[in-house]
Amino acid sequence: MPAAEFAAFLRELKDRSGLSYGVLAKRLHMSTSTLHRYCNGDAVPTDYAPVERLARLCKAGPEELVELHRRWVLADAARRRRPEPAVAETPGKDTEPPAEAELPAVGAPEAEGEPRPRPGPRPRRRTRTAVLAGTAVAAVVVGVTLAVGLPDGGRDGGTDGGGRKGSVGAAGVEGKDVTPSPSLFASPSASPSASAPGAKGKDASSPPAPRASAAPDARARDRGDRGVPLTVHTDPYAWDDPCGQRYLVNRPASEVKPPPLQPDATAWISSFGAVSSGEQYVQLTVQGTSDRTVVVEGLSVRVAGKRSPLPWNDFVMGYPGVGCGGNVPTRSFTVALDAARPAVTPEAGHRNFPFSVSESDPEVYYITADASAYDVSWYLELKWSSGNRSGTLTVDDKGRPFRTSGNNGRPAYEFPLGSEEWVPEGTTM
Repeated sequence: MPAAEFAAFLRELKDRSGLSYGVLAKRLHMSTSTLHRYCNGDAVPTDYAPVERLARLCKAGPEELVELHRRWVLADAARRRRPEPAVAETPGKDTEPPAEAELPAVGAPEAEGEPRPRPGPRPRRRTRTAVLAGTAVAAVVVGVTLAVGLPDGGRDGGTDGGGRKGSVGAAGVEGKDVTPSPSLFASPSASPSASAPGAKGKDASSPPAPRASAAPDARARDRGDRGVPLTVHTDPYAWDDPCGQRYLVNRPASEVKPPPLQPDATAWISSFGAVSSGEQYVQLTVQGTSDRTVVVEGLSVRVAGKRSPLPWNDFVMGYPGVGCGGNVPTRSFTVALDAARPAVTPEAGHRNFPFSVSESDPEVYYITADASAYDVSWYLELKWSSGNRSGTLTVDDKGRPFRTSGNNGRPAYEFPLGSEEWVPEGTTM
């Protein structure tokens, strides 16, 4: 495929340069997610100019430039031959899909927009319905009568080996949860196994409370009875570059306060209900709870939902031209959230999992997750092992999924140094 060959050549140049996607994207004046899509073969640039700039930043030689141009021409021609999907437009209205228009959930039983068959008229069975209803009422009355008649408020008075009284039908009542779980992303990894101590009489489909040894922002399943031997502290709004972070806010620029300093970023984000724009920089600090070594075997991504990008205003943190430019820490990883199956991938030249931690030897991981085409809710699962024990920690934003939205085409604003208001991005020198 021409697009795949073109993308492979771009990846080769990018990996050889030793520069991260974030650094290259900043120098090319494009979003990190867009560069990801070019290098993954998900998109082909419509213009060769950014391709050539990328190649020169990666120190491509003359022959490589010629070969890259040849592959781009073939990939662009193939892209033009592909039929464009028909898009229904409403005259006089913005053709962009509304923010609340969600894509079908993964594993949904039917496609979006597919008409459901209308049920036919039901036969009239009033007599049978009345008999069944009467029987149900009688059963309830008898049950209540028996409960009242039993000693100790409905208990049978019997005791177990420890002298505790047992409830009649308690297991049957507690075994069903008629209230939907508030979690948007309940995961099997967050549920205890059937043989876990204390699991009897509880709904295995409901997410358990975190163990006392786990961090507040991580939920765990441990194949053992001694607690999770490590903790994970999550900073979902870390900054790798004082000028590189962007947030979408559903307010006009006149109602948004100036960009905060990094220590105040979380409070600023919370006060405006802001959502990470284009990419999100998450910092994980993993530490053992004892001197015993724990092996961090890997990180995986779970997507809780994908929707159309938020149609909000885009605000750039920091002040243009002041202190911009970041580095790439040792344990750096990227996640392309637009992909069908996002994966945690190490930056070029960096080690991949596994790593080991203990109480005296923690590890810090930096994950840059980018999104361009969707508004994505997601979380991480950290797999660990220690001796004959193993388990999985669900890492999120204090019980909620991380959230990163694409920002293509959104009105963007910056706050120049010495200014008193936000101005459209690119209007200042």
